[in-house]
Amino acid sequence: MADVLDQAEVDALLNAVGAGKVQESDLDDFSTSRQVVHEVRTYDFKRPERVSKDQMRALEAIHEGVARNFGAALSSFLRTIIEVRVATAEQLTYSEFIHSLPNPTCFNLVSAPPLEGQMCLEISPLIIYPIIDRLLGGSNAEMFIPQRPLTSIEWRLVKQITNRIMDNLSEVWSGLIDVNFEVAETESNPHLVQIVAPNEVVVVIGFEIKMGQRAGTMSLCIPFNVIEPFIGKLATQSWLAYQRKATDENQLQKMASRLATAHVDIRAFLAQATITVDELLQLQPGDIIKTEKPATAEVMVQVAGKSKFAGRVGQFKGARAIRVTRVARPDENI
Repeated sequence: MADVLDQAEVDALLNAVGAGKVQESDLDDFSTSRQVVHEVRTYDFKRPERVSKDQMRALEAIHEGVARNFGAALSSFLRTIIEVRVATAEQLTYSEFIHSLPNPTCFNLVSAPPLEGQMCLEISPLIIYPIIDRLLGGSNAEMFIPQRPLTSIEWRLVKQITNRIMDNLSEVWSGLIDVNFEVAETESNPHLVQIVAPNEVVVVIGFEIKMGQRAGTMSLCIPFNVIEPFIGKLATQSWLAYQRKATDENQLQKMASRLATAHVDIRAFLAQATITVDELLQLQPGDIIKTEKPATAEVMVQVAGKSKFAGRVGQFKGARAIRVTRVARPDENI
């Protein structure tokens, strides 16, 4: 039986009901007896998706912050403009990730205590050799990319780059969990390293690095068992809320630090009195203006035109001074 009736069949049923040949109860039985159609999706057991789309978007948002911070840190370190952005964020098996990498390459095993397991950070030779050349004073004009493993001296130079990546990862991930990223081991042949089973699901965050006319990729491989303890925190809404909160806190700290060095004008008012215009015109040096304020009363100290403190007039190191005695009340008169 077809799942959907065509127009001719619908008209025939309506005519039969109108002629009394078919009861409405029979139609109800017919509708309930029809087979319920369920949506069927193909599931690939070789590539199971264990991280939801919202969680993937949250991971991508996290590492966009890593890309911005790392690009700024690398630009100041190399004294040239470096652009870093998140290019891809996908789920693969570990075997697929390893076979997608060139050999040899710059392959780093990353530990992140207290998280269990290890991650992988791979930097393409297309960009790591120009960075090394820049560190050694080269111009990268017509540089040849060698097809060989990194030497010991080159690995020491690369460590200055990877340390900055680890610092940025630790800073951004601190919103989710207190973790400290560090490079545990290095390797040139990625096929010799197996941190998880070949069919284990991993999240691969792909970065694109541009330095002048040179460009290359950097990949961060995160096994699912590493992020499984806090995978529930990776909801898009909660991460975006944290991101706004962190931004607000950083802005408040920056504003407070800059305001701390700002200069403000402070004025102390001894007293106030009311006189006529005639008395004002007749004032001469030596005349005394009487006020209603006692001589022993406190003076009011104003900051930017608003009363903030009360104090007493005195002398300090040969200069007139005000000793602050208390905080002024909002409605206190001068």
